[in-house]
Amino acid sequence: MTDTSQAAEKAKIHEGKEADHHPYFRPRDAATLILVDRSGNIPKVLVGKRHDKVVFMPGKFVFPGGRVDKDDYRVPCAASITAELEANLAKGSPKTPASRAKSLAIAAIREACEETGLCLGRKTEGKAKLEGAWKPFADAGLLPDPSSLFLIARAITPPGRVKRFDTRFFTADASAITHRVEGVIHADAELVELVWVELGSRPLADLHPMTRNVLNELDARLATGPLRHDAPVPFFHFYGGKMQKDILS
Repeated sequence: MTDTSQAAEKAKIHEGKEADHHPYFRPRDAATLILVDRSGNIPKVLVGKRHDKVVFMPGKFVFPGGRVDKDDYRVPCAASITAELEANLAKGSPKTPASRAKSLAIAAIREACEETGLCLGRKTEGKAKLEGAWKPFADAGLLPDPSSLFLIARAITPPGRVKRFDTRFFTADASAITHRVEGVIHADAELVELVWVELGSRPLADLHPMTRNVLNELDARLATGPLRHDAPVPFFHFYGGKMQKDILS
């Protein structure tokens, strides 16, 4: 075998090992909702403590969130997302169409209700025709209301992970909570405790590094006054094995 052939063969073996070690999984759309209480001098955010026996991040404090479901595209809403939020969600390449932008915001509201029992909705005439994960809204005579959401950041899980997500991090003021479902938080649930904690406090120091990055962005924006849709939206992603921070445009 010539030197050239040997080099080519080694390259193929190396590529194969890299592919096995770093398989490519297309990121799935996901959404996280960070609820903020600004009634005191220092803003507080709502975190939930995960059960000690769950596989992923046992005993850690997290924000409610998860991947987008197909029903998130079809569920009726009490209001549309704002034009400014839709424009922010459309930033980046490729552009996010309006239907997908809405589903991201709706997923954040659904996940928050599922995991914390706190619902962002608006009363409707008659009983809302919602099923499955949306039944708590129907029982309370609500439709989900995404009009109070702001986009804080976007982040994509690095390559080489079994599960990868393209996550949009939303925030909303605690005043947007219109209903509480009792019994969601208990000793055998995914989240065993809900706590409002001040930004910069100890429970937040143990968060996932990417989540801390997003919280730093939120903290900086809150320091300037009321949240605005025209603030820069960072995009955290990995390139060349390193985390990059760009501004969506």
